This record gives sequence, structure tokens and C-alpha cells, in this order.
Amino acid sequence: MTTNITVDEATPAQSAQIAPMVGELLTEIMTNIGVRAFNFNLEETTERLRDFLQSRKYYVFVAREADHFAGFIALYESYALYAEGAFGTIAELYVRSEQRSRGVGKMLIASAKQLAAARGWRRLEVTTPPLPQYDRTLKFYEQEGFSIAGGRKLKVVL
Repeated sequence: MTTNITVDEATPAQSAQIAPMVGELLTEIMTNIGVRAFNFNLEETTERLRDFLQSRKYYVFVAREADHFAGFIALYESYALYAEGAFGTIAELYVRSEQRSRGVGKMLIASAKQLAAARGWRRLEVTTPPLPQYDRTLKFYEQEGFSIAGGRKLKVVL
């Protein structure tokens, strides 16, 4: 299913290819919830992403099929006493609709888990909207080892 898909850590030079997917993700969320919850500016997002990647504030993995970007996952290091120190927070995970159900999301999560282990994080957390439209998303995360930690905040213990 995913034989032609590769996942690599993103470089700052790829920001212009990744940023449009952020817009697609935000548009999809706003359509699903019926609320204009985000402001998206492609140029600003591209620059912000480039800065985040250059400064290593953000870790992004991209899934590609040849030169076509199929999806991405973005995460950052967080700290909390309840989490016993440093942990990872998944800020965004997006797979383009034509690539869904091909294992791309699983591959992106696997890359995030590998980064988490390499950085010594004990867990990853992600939040999904507590809406019926996101039940499939919730089920996906649970199948990847995440469990409900309160509300719709999920974690996977590493």
C-alpha cells in the first residue's frame, strides 16, 4: 500500500511545499466545525515554518510519493511536571485526502515516535476536537497506541 511513500525529516528549504498543506488542514477543520477558527496566510506560514525548522523549535516529517507531498506531521518539545519532564506534542498531522487509508498517517506517527525515543521523551500528546466529525481521527490515534488522558487529549507512553 505505501511502497512508494517515503518519510523524511523536513528541511527549511521544503517550507514552501509544506505550508500549503497547513492551509488545507485548517480549511478542512473549519469546514468540519462550521467556524472560522483560524487565520491562514501562506506567505507568513511559510516563513514561520522556515524559522521554526532552522531554529529546531519544531520537528516536521514529510511523506512523499516521488515529488508529490502526501502529508506531514509537526511536533515540538514540551515540559510539564505531570508528564515527568520533557515530552512531545503533536501540533499538526495531515494527510492529503487522496493519500488517506494508505498507511501514510501510520508512517508519520512512527517517525514521530522514533524522534521521541531519540530525544528521551516519555510520551507524545495530541488533541483532537471533541466532535463526532473527529471520531475516526480519535480511533486512528487509539490504534496507534494513544489513550485518552482527559477530554480529547491523547497520549502514548514510550
